[in-house]
This record gives sequence, structure tokens and C-alpha cells, in this order.
Amino acid sequence: MTFEQSWIEYDYNPFIVFNEDGRVKSLNQEAQYLLGEVKNREIFELTQAYASHTYGFKTTALDLSFGSYKFYAITVGYLDEKKIGIKLYKQAAKKFTSIEEYGDSVNIYTLLDLCISTSSTRSKAKFKKEFDPTFPDVRLQINNFTKLLDKIYQSHLAATFIKTKLSLLTGEHIKFDGKKYPIFSISITTDYRDSSFEKDIEFIATKSNTIVRFHENKTVISAAMVSS
Repeated sequence: MTFEQSWIEYDYNPFIVFNEDGRVKSLNQEAQYLLGEVKNREIFELTQAYASHTYGFKTTALDLSFGSYKFYAITVGYLDEKKIGIKLYKQAAKKFTSIEEYGDSVNIYTLLDLCISTSSTRSKAKFKKEFDPTFPDVRLQINNFTKLLDKIYQSHLAATFIKTKLSLLTGEHIKFDGKKYPIFSISITTDYRDSSFEKDIEFIATKSNTIVRFHENKTVISAAMVSS
């Protein structure tokens, strides 16, 4: 691998090259993670939509989200009809100067039970829980995290059932101050979701150091499991 190839391989931003049929010809490490959350075809169609009308390279500023990924710009380039490439520029994640900035230590089970109990008084939905029993206390911005959960439950209150699942994401982690911390998720699955709450939920998620993903009838929170 040449120096230039290594530079692309370890770039912070996803880089993908497609052939004319939309098949992936090459990609870097970050792009592999991205394609775990979004289909190849969706990225290929984005590439075609923002390509220059003539051979060359074109950079476009735009707000773009795929799962837990958020981007502020893309560059699309091609020199012939055989290959076309795209680079997506990730929004910078918030940096922390100390572990304490993640928040205060709290029992996640107690916090979830409190939010579920409060929400159940406002809904006829049947509440279900599926919790991994091995979680330690974790550091969270408790006030904002509680507001986040409450707002998400509000978006599902018209459902007939609301299932909350707490689990650890295998193989995923966040690196901070030379240490790796696992990622945990809280998924709230129902048969109804009011999408009008999304902007409020995303705003609170940013303040609580979490990432939120929306699906048709499910909302998923992801956060670092910082326990010390």
C-alpha cells in the first residue's frame, strides 16, 4: 500500500469508489462502518445526484444523516464512465476534557424505570422491558437524559405497546483519553411513532451527549458506557 493509499484508508471521513453499475470497487475503513448503517445503493444514488455534469470533481455543502452519521459536505469525482467516487465529510463530534463532563454516575435501570413509570400514566399502551442485567452505573447528563427519554416516550404514547430494550453494542466503542469505552443502546419499539417530535429529540440528544436514530416505529439512543 502506497503512502497515498494509506492516507485514504485511515482518513476520518468515508471514501467510496463505485463502478458504473453501483458496485463498490474500493472503500476505506470509515466507509465500511458507514455501509453497516446504510445500503450501498443509497450512497450510489447520492453520488450520481451530486456528480458534476462533466468529468471532474464537485464539492457540495449539505446537511446529511445516515444512522448515527452526520455529514456537512460531500465531494464527488469521476474521470470516465467506469468509476465514480464520493467522500463524505463528517461533522466533528463534541470533545470532552474530562470523564466528569459525561455527567454524574447513575443506575441506568432506575432511571429507565422512573421514565417508563411516568410515561405509563399518560398512555393506554402496554409497556414492556428487555434489559441486559449486567450494566454497571454509568455517567450521564441525568437531567437532559431524562428529558430525552420523556420526549421519546411522548412520540410513542399513541401506540398500543411500547417496548424498551437496553443492550450493549458488540464490537462498537468510543475512544477517549487513550481508553476505549463500549457503546450501549436503548431502543424504544412500538406500533406508532409521531415524527413531529424529531427536532426536539435531536436537540436534547446533543445536550445529553447521545446519538438518536429514527426508524419507522422505533427510536434508538446510543451513548458511551462511561462508568468511572
